[in-house]
Amino acid sequence: MNVIVVVTDSLRADHVGCYGAPVKTPNIDALAADSALFEQAYAENIPTLPCRAAWWTGLHLFPHRGWRPFDHADHLMAEMLWNRGFTSALVSDTYHMHKPGYNCDRGFDTVKWIRGQEYDPWIVDPTIEVDVTRNHRLRGDDSDARWQRLFEQYLRNVSGRRTEEDYCVGRVFTEAIRWLEDATKKRKDNLFLWVDSFEPHEAWDPPSPYREMYDPDYTGQELIDPVPGPVQGYMTEEEVNHTKALYAGDVTFVDKWVGLLLDRIKELGLYENSLIMLTSDHGEPFGEHGIIRKARCCGYEELAHIPWIIHHPDGLGSGKRYDAFVQPPDMLPTVLEALGIRSSPERAMASGLHCLAEDPPADAPGFTGRSLIPILRSETGAIRDFAVTAQHGGRWTIRTGDWTCLVHRNSDKGPPELYNRQDDRYEQTDIADRHPEVAADLERRLRGFAKEV
Repeated sequence: MNVIVVVTDSLRADHVGCYGAPVKTPNIDALAADSALFEQAYAENIPTLPCRAAWWTGLHLFPHRGWRPFDHADHLMAEMLWNRGFTSALVSDTYHMHKPGYNCDRGFDTVKWIRGQEYDPWIVDPTIEVDVTRNHRLRGDDSDARWQRLFEQYLRNVSGRRTEEDYCVGRVFTEAIRWLEDATKKRKDNLFLWVDSFEPHEAWDPPSPYREMYDPDYTGQELIDPVPGPVQGYMTEEEVNHTKALYAGDVTFVDKWVGLLLDRIKELGLYENSLIMLTSDHGEPFGEHGIIRKARCCGYEELAHIPWIIHHPDGLGSGKRYDAFVQPPDMLPTVLEALGIRSSPERAMASGLHCLAEDPPADAPGFTGRSLIPILRSETGAIRDFAVTAQHGGRWTIRTGDWTCLVHRNSDKGPPELYNRQDDRYEQTDIADRHPEVAADLERRLRGFAKEV
């Protein structure tokens, strides 16, 4: 069996067609029709790098680890599969993963870093003239100088684009397809491909026709990369709506390239023998709680709800939709069980190097994530009663079937917020004062879970 994981960064579940969105994602929808779709997949430790740590370690790390490199003692998905004879590749333009010292290439035979995404210091030629006023707006505060430098960097990075293939998402998926074509000349089994596309992360700057697709009559200024922060006094409602339309266009643009990869997987004869997953690390705020972008990593619905689609080569869960709570730490246990590998992390160390022993030491901690294979086999309907979304050092969120409760990690920073998920899915009306006992119970469960993991 092969394992292929496609990550599309910052993809809101409510902007994917098969999740009920009006946004056009025909290729993702086609994959979902032949796969298991998890309707209640929620981000866990946000944002970018903490989520990848959860995917690759199978652990809830939010109580004690935020944005930081992998530890030497971490045992990662690619390392475990390499030890079982997999040939692997990481193809990504998520430039944070490429920063020195972050160790994101560990365990992969091949790593393809696509440079030039967002504020990656890739093209630094100061003679390339850029106009930051055309598609950007500063806030008129002390941060303006920094954001102007970042905007200029982005504009220099994209100054050489001419065709869709020049965009980072096109370059990422082209390299992924190229690696599969080369790899299948030698083998068509035990391949592991992780495709990590930074889009539809900001800047929301898709080419035509995607740029005009969802707000064709707009005539105002296009803010493709607004400065994170409060919307009020910075963007008009029309500008916010248009920026959200640019995001939707970017989602459809990404979907095109996902489709090209899926088509090539089928043409190469890999589809019937591959575990294929498509997911994201988190969503994106567009003014729902008064902010644009991730100015505050509060785990409201627009930031926390993510897609997760799993195609199992044996057809497990094919065409079915599941309402069980699932989260990023569940990915590694799911992959290992699908491959028939015992789901326990292997953490033995020898001579200062990783030694992936067949039998882990007695004191090795188990995964805190759970395999989703029992759900796909209809052996159980759920693996947990709630989902937790958190930012290390910031706000933590717990969701049950009926409630959402947000708390501060440090309880003296403010009272909890409580929302009724049945009547208020996007968490607009705080009713903690009406149901203090519910808020208190959920906060207790959340803090107890944090201690447990």
